[in-house]
Amino acid sequence: MNTKLEKLENNVVKFEITVEAKKFSEAVQKAYKKNSNKFNVPGFRKGKAPLSIIKKYYGEGVFYEDAVNFCCDDTYPVAIEENDIKPVDYPEINIVEVGEGKDFVYTATVTVTPEVELGDYKGLEVEKVQYPVTDEDIQNELKSMQQKNARIETKEEDGTVENTNVAVIDFAGFVDGTPFEGGEGTDYSLEIGSGTFIDNFEEQLIGLKKGETKDVEVTFPEEYGKEELNGKKATFNVTIKEIKIKELPAIDDEFAKEVSEFDTLEELRNDLKGKFQENNSAREKSEFEDAVIAIVCDNAKVDIPEVMVKNEVDQMIKELETRLSYQGLDLKSYYEFTNSSEEKVKDYMKETAEKRVKTKLVLEEIVKVEKVEVTEEELLSKATELAKQYSNKDVEKMAKLLLGAQKGILEHDAKNEKVIDLLVSSSKAIDK
Repeated sequence: MNTKLEKLENNVVKFEITVEAKKFSEAVQKAYKKNSNKFNVPGFRKGKAPLSIIKKYYGEGVFYEDAVNFCCDDTYPVAIEENDIKPVDYPEINIVEVGEGKDFVYTATVTVTPEVELGDYKGLEVEKVQYPVTDEDIQNELKSMQQKNARIETKEEDGTVENTNVAVIDFAGFVDGTPFEGGEGTDYSLEIGSGTFIDNFEEQLIGLKKGETKDVEVTFPEEYGKEELNGKKATFNVTIKEIKIKELPAIDDEFAKEVSEFDTLEELRNDLKGKFQENNSAREKSEFEDAVIAIVCDNAKVDIPEVMVKNEVDQMIKELETRLSYQGLDLKSYYEFTNSSEEKVKDYMKETAEKRVKTKLVLEEIVKVEKVEVTEEELLSKATELAKQYSNKDVEKMAKLLLGAQKGILEHDAKNEKVIDLLVSSSKAIDK
């Protein structure tokens, strides 16, 4: 086998690969053994006709297609490995010369991983956003806990719907006098003032008594999400079935005992503050890392092949499909609900996909430049950490299985984590 490599524009390379005549003849024999039982030749049982006879009846090139495939499958991987080429797509194969007793010559043209020209990536000055815990944060959380522990009682018979009341309603919606899908409900509990329903629907129920019925006039938002309802005026015939009052508990020591393991409100406040600080610190760390990586990528130059962006978008679609499946949905339902299409979603994802590809390429280049390595102990630690996310049982066994099946992925992720730590630790945080 002989290989010539030519670098073309736009991160494309072209191999010219020559396979010796003997090797091609062996590939023809292999193709003959695979397909001989498909040919009927007079005077021979099916599958027993010699190669020379089959070629006489069906033509010299009868087995060339499979022989070419065998040769390409054997030689192309060797060519990319010997030349340290990393393809990002399937090659385009073109036959240059093929024939009896001749060397088989073909070209393989393929898009490859682009070269990355790194800019400054150490010692960067990066703005860091601070998220201090405020008394308002804690008070809002206490109010949320208060709402969750509210008592609901039925209002007196002659009472009317007021703001913050819960109205149990039956409703039927119409657009231009015609009912529409999803516009009907029975015994629906609606908290007045919650903003659950569109427009000023809830406000129009204020003052009604139990048993009363009213036509509520509303207008759907222009971007409601359903084409047949976007911007349309609608009428809902609403009947008040019941009116309920929410009684909120006082936020005091007794409340703290009811909703937590603490005896005093002060202890509960301190616990909430600690949790907020922990979450805010994690958010600050994550956003600072993202900011550092964004600057490092902005400083780098790389010509990203379109096929890499396309592949990344396809991966993002698969990720979306997986997330939807957890909610019992599929892509078709998602497109209908969002009044979109696969084409529109892919177009929307393209910018994010480009950033993801560039980040991946830049981090991998820094891994090479910095000669980042990971030890077997570090890989085992990462596999164990991942195994714990699957199950608390047989963690050690699961970690070993992950190391066997996904060692390359684990190693790649571990190296990237080390690079990110390097970038962050060498950067100087500037208060925003």
